[in-house]
Amino acid sequence: MLVVIESFMGTLGRTPLEAARAQGLQVAFVTRDVSRYTPNAQAREAFAACVDEVIEADVHDSAAVVTAVDQAYGRGELCGVYTTLDHYLPVVAEVARVLGLPGLDPDAAGACRNKLRTRQVAEAAGVGVPTWAWVRSEREAVAAAGRVGLPCVVKPMTEGGSVDVKLCRTEGEVIAQYHRIASVPTDYFGAPRVPGALVEEYLVGFEVSVESFTLRGERTLIGVTDKRLGGHPYFVEAGELFPSLLPHSVQKELVGTAFAALDAVGHDFGCAHVEVRMTAAGPRLIEINARMPGGQITRLIRESTGLNLQREQVRMHTGEEPDLTLRPVGAAAARFVAAPQDGTVRAVHGADLLGRLAGVVEVDVHVAPGDEVRVPRNSVDLLGSVVACGQNGGEALLRADAAIGQIGIEVA
Repeated sequence: MLVVIESFMGTLGRTPLEAARAQGLQVAFVTRDVSRYTPNAQAREAFAACVDEVIEADVHDSAAVVTAVDQAYGRGELCGVYTTLDHYLPVVAEVARVLGLPGLDPDAAGACRNKLRTRQVAEAAGVGVPTWAWVRSEREAVAAAGRVGLPCVVKPMTEGGSVDVKLCRTEGEVIAQYHRIASVPTDYFGAPRVPGALVEEYLVGFEVSVESFTLRGERTLIGVTDKRLGGHPYFVEAGELFPSLLPHSVQKELVGTAFAALDAVGHDFGCAHVEVRMTAAGPRLIEINARMPGGQITRLIRESTGLNLQREQVRMHTGEEPDLTLRPVGAAAARFVAAPQDGTVRAVHGADLLGRLAGVVEVDVHVAPGDEVRVPRNSVDLLGSVVACGQNGGEALLRADAAIGQIGIEVA
């Protein structure tokens, strides 16, 4: 029995559950509210097909999860505990430690989960990070912005998906964003936020993510993902490409910073998705995610190398030896669907045209007439994605761009 604590919504969230079932495992899904995963008949059917039992518990409390699991199963029946979400990494690490199952060191999980702690530990280890300040009042926020310089980034410490992350160009914007963060006591999933906010230097440059696995002290590089971000003042991903088109020497610098950051926080087990930005002064750490990469990166890796990261991550979390062999066959790119303006969807056009494009392997448009949408402020606001493959990165990118260009969202 594999215990899975919460997951992404929709198709992406079911991927690790399906990977576990494909390996002959039973799945116990622990959640605070199963209705989030079953909003309609189609979702209920898909969810039931990959979950054997649902356990409702306080997923923010590791002791409560252990108690709930102990009441349902004997410890000899359990082979692993897992999550795809940053928010639950410390709970999963602590549950794994208590139950004697494979997992990340709880201190490392906590350091990765809290962006303030990540900054403190990485900076102490000499890893390049933006100039930053933890602020707990309007006055401190303005003073910090003066030190790091405008424009600056103001963000919470325990969110994911760029929730409440914003580029602020004036003191007034800094104050407004500080209040936006400080006035909300809980994060996106209902856990208490760390009080205050981070005010950080805005790093001008391009961004990548470094994907890796760690097992028994050995770190294996899967590769570097090129990222495309949407327009300011937000930091929403508009697209991804794997493998990176960057020169090997540049990738080596970025990987070096990512691995140094993982060493600093004591990351000792499982997958890591580390975001790094290349500036004129060299690589700078953005954040460490001690989990599978999100977006469509796992799909891009599978299409371009044959490696099923979800399957191998499940194997690792259940005590089996992962097979991380890469068999390069080309490249893959993703582009994300976004609303052109805030309002109500009147029509969705173009998805039927994508069958005419070579190399398009996935189309996921989950928006319909009548839905309320907005220009993306974070990844939660995205309305779908397309994935395309090519013989190289250039062909994959052009195919993905051609595909996303066919989709039109009419909003009034």
